[in-house]
Amino acid sequence: MDVRNTYDSRKAKVMLTVSRIVVYTILIFLSILCLFAFWMLFVNASRSHSDLQGGFQLLPDTYLLKNLVNAWNDASINIPRGMLNSFVVAGSTALLTTYFSTLTAYGIHAYNFKLKNLAFTFIMAVMVIPSQVSAVGFYQMCVKLGWTNSYLPLVLPSIAAPVVFFYMKQYMESVLPMEIVDAARVDGSGEFYTFNRIILPMMKPALAVQMIFSFVTSWNNYFMPALILDKAEMKTVPLMIAQLRSADYSKFDMGKVYMFILLAILPVVVVYMFLSKYIIKGVTAGSVKG
Repeated sequence: MDVRNTYDSRKAKVMLTVSRIVVYTILIFLSILCLFAFWMLFVNASRSHSDLQGGFQLLPDTYLLKNLVNAWNDASINIPRGMLNSFVVAGSTALLTTYFSTLTAYGIHAYNFKLKNLAFTFIMAVMVIPSQVSAVGFYQMCVKLGWTNSYLPLVLPSIAAPVVFFYMKQYMESVLPMEIVDAARVDGSGEFYTFNRIILPMMKPALAVQMIFSFVTSWNNYFMPALILDKAEMKTVPLMIAQLRSADYSKFDMGKVYMFILLAILPVVVVYMFLSKYIIKGVTAGSVKG
């Protein structure tokens, strides 16, 4: 019997080791695959236009600084202004989306009222409607309100974000016991004070995750800015990249385009680096109801 148990124990350990090796191998492969795209972007940003036309190259070249100077001093676009515009829009969107979606989720989670289920169902129904469906009507409304060439149509709609609301509500059900809210009310805390000083600090991992996702989504958004913005000084990074790609062929410089794309993703990488420590904790806690 002891020999049998020893054999089974060794067999289980071997199977566990093999499983770990397989999992780690897959994770390493996927990590390399993801990082390879960034590496190739860096390599292409360091090559000249004529070299890029020659085909694939795995190692960087010597044109990185020259492409940076050419992109930064391009007369047709203003890279610093474009990045500032995108940062204002993406940053404002991320803040409004996370705060008001969390506030809405808290209202649905913490209060009981007659139309609670109907309100939740309505928000979920809005979530499945693509923004492109209402784009024409939204653009006409912006024209009537004089909101063209303004960032208001790009920022204010972010207050209503059903996807973020749903994630925040699920996260609250996992980590927010109502006893804490009831205790705060007994102590005389106001509802907004409770939300801002007690609830939000408990939601930091989820807030960080959604701020990253919202920032990246808004930063990469091309569709709505292309409808609303046509002044050069108002354009965001995706519009400027499209403008470079549609330039006259005789003036088209692929190395400069790759450099601009490299500069465009740097703010996203910086935001991710600052908030990444919350991602795993926020995703795992929000995906399982305690």
